[in-house]
Amino acid sequence: MTVTGGWLVTGGTRGIGRAVVDHVTKSGGAVAVLARTPAAEPYASDDVLEIPTDVTDGASVEHALARAREHLGGVDVVVNCAGVHRGGRIADLRRHRWDEVLATNLTGAYEVCHAAVPHLVEGAAIVNVGAVVGFRGFPGDSAYASAKAGLAGLTRSLAVELAPAGVRVNLVVPGFVDTAMTAGLSTSARHRIVAAIPAGRTGSAEEIADVVVAVAGASYMTGAVVPVDGGLMATFGGTG
Repeated sequence: MTVTGGWLVTGGTRGIGRAVVDHVTKSGGAVAVLARTPAAEPYASDDVLEIPTDVTDGASVEHALARAREHLGGVDVVVNCAGVHRGGRIADLRRHRWDEVLATNLTGAYEVCHAAVPHLVEGAAIVNVGAVVGFRGFPGDSAYASAKAGLAGLTRSLAVELAPAGVRVNLVVPGFVDTAMTAGLSTSARHRIVAAIPAGRTGSAEEIADVVVAVAGASYMTGAVVPVDGGLMATFGGTG
């Protein structure tokens, strides 16, 4: 499998997902982007099909997969990057916020895998995008942490289940990355987080995208948890 295959990227209109799309298209690959909101900036390549999709809705995902396969001629790589973050300490976290986070970050990945796996050929790859908070506790992040921890379990189970078919499934775990999702943090909160990162800085979406693409092409890697976090997880014992 090379970058020039057909890629399906959820959440590919912004943040890490958009960086993955840009990386792949610059290398000659074709991409189908599944997202609820359109891209704010035009893509550099004409070989990107943007498909309005609600990943929490199975029918919406099935429709998107049909269009994606028609555009790509086949799907070689699936990148599950769609996500939302809703913070709040447990006493203040409302059930509808919890449901929204779990539905998008975890059930959405299930819906995409459920629809895509029957069409993946030997040598295909699924890359799920997790988060350090799925392995390391942070106050006020119970919904997001639960979703991302669940995504790690889904990744490992699918890696074993799909290995006989030659489909690899791995989890890339970004640390603190400057995206629209993290832009709302206060200056003091940002300083506290950066102070805990051994590398002493935040990451960029492009740095995460580099690893997503590399993991997608790693032919003997499956079931792996790959941190891209400036050393943050190394400070508390790794991925468990």
